[in-house]
Amino acid sequence: MELLKEISKEGKNKFDIEDDIYIEIENLEEKYLRSEINLPDISEVDLIRHFISLSKENYGVDNGFYPLGSCTMKYNPKINEEIAKKEDFKYFHPLISIEYSQGLLKIMWEMQEFLKILAGMDAFTLQPKAGAHGEYTGLRIMWEYFNDKGEKRNKVILPDSAHGTNPASSSMLGLEVIEIESKDGMVDPEKLSEVVDEKTFALMLTNPNTLGFFEKDILKIKEILKSKGALLYYDGANLNGFIGIARPGDMGFDAVHLNLHKTFSTPHGGGGPGSGPVGVKEFLKDYLPYPLIENEEEFYYFSKPAKSIGKVGSFFGNFSVILKAYLYIRELGFDGLKEVSQIAVLNANYIKEKLKKYYPSQFDRLVKHECVLSGKIYKDYGVKTVDIAKRIMDYGFHPPTIYFPHIVDEALMIEPTETENKETLDKFIDAMIKISEEIKNNPEIVKNAPLNTKIKRPDELKANKELKVKW
Repeated sequence: MELLKEISKEGKNKFDIEDDIYIEIENLEEKYLRSEINLPDISEVDLIRHFISLSKENYGVDNGFYPLGSCTMKYNPKINEEIAKKEDFKYFHPLISIEYSQGLLKIMWEMQEFLKILAGMDAFTLQPKAGAHGEYTGLRIMWEYFNDKGEKRNKVILPDSAHGTNPASSSMLGLEVIEIESKDGMVDPEKLSEVVDEKTFALMLTNPNTLGFFEKDILKIKEILKSKGALLYYDGANLNGFIGIARPGDMGFDAVHLNLHKTFSTPHGGGGPGSGPVGVKEFLKDYLPYPLIENEEEFYYFSKPAKSIGKVGSFFGNFSVILKAYLYIRELGFDGLKEVSQIAVLNANYIKEKLKKYYPSQFDRLVKHECVLSGKIYKDYGVKTVDIAKRIMDYGFHPPTIYFPHIVDEALMIEPTETENKETLDKFIDAMIKISEEIKNNPEIVKNAPLNTKIKRPDELKANKELKVKW
């Protein structure tokens, strides 16, 4: 597609921007003023067509299957988008008086209550703006709790299949990260017992884990940690695997973060928007960020917990995302949320069973919301998982997550979510089977993919060595 400057032609636009627009800014030094704006000279219709054409080249969950594992890229109901854009919500200033914001405060308070029920927690803050931000907040709360007790703990334990944000969040607090090897794709209680001691801060765990397996020894894991006074932190990235069926709080988790932009269906990707509320058990409630929203006789107001860690974000968090997640919960109800998980689990197991013969991994058992396959058997043909991922684009699909979790060689991680129907899953499955046949008959097709996209495969080595972060 031509760039705007390439279709620019003098005289196409009769509006002289430089002559007709001048914004006077007092006390601004000359060096900060542009001598010319240098915008392309094009007509309005050319401008509109250019950007509409660009938008058609974007790939999103609204125009195709988006099977990124561990990311829960589900379809987002448009009615929630429409409601969130209403002026009553869109233009409400966060500093408006408490009397005039009762309706919005009620929504947020009810959202806290919903999340408490769904996660089995005693209190929630909506302030964190993303999952990793929630991780940091939850760990910081735990940090202050141990400080109050006068306990100098500095070890965080992670399974080798953990999300990359877990060690990053731990390191931000200066904690030492201890990785333990999985057994059959799950936490090994024996290995956990070997590393847990009086210096252990917490175990960070997602359940179902990144292989899609439910950590069946979770109660035993809890007892191992509690025996040494350590805490259990829940990474809520995979809650879509059992929402409405099981609760982290009932498994012994002391603090959780939930990804509203994953589990509760609000758009995410490309850096945002997100929301990562943090829930805690009663003994950690006093450390939550402020302001907390309280309710007394249907009047909503703010409070500051006695030992609050302070603010971790401005105002009350990403309200538009919170609102869309609130609507999603209200529309589906608790029975509907349970069905979400049941269908997500069914879809993931359907894909696994259909494709495991063509992309076998070392693990083959019932999964929850996602499955991890492998392209390892195609190494003899000179084909890697990244080639398979590029080739699936030629069939009109976004690639799955690849090379994660690291404990699966040449991993292909697929999460179909509950929003995809059988017809879509079958098309994806057929495409993956065709790619396996292509590898055996003519591997060069796959090694040079994608062949049908506007942009062909970039030179990844060159891109790494000559990194350009702006244009």
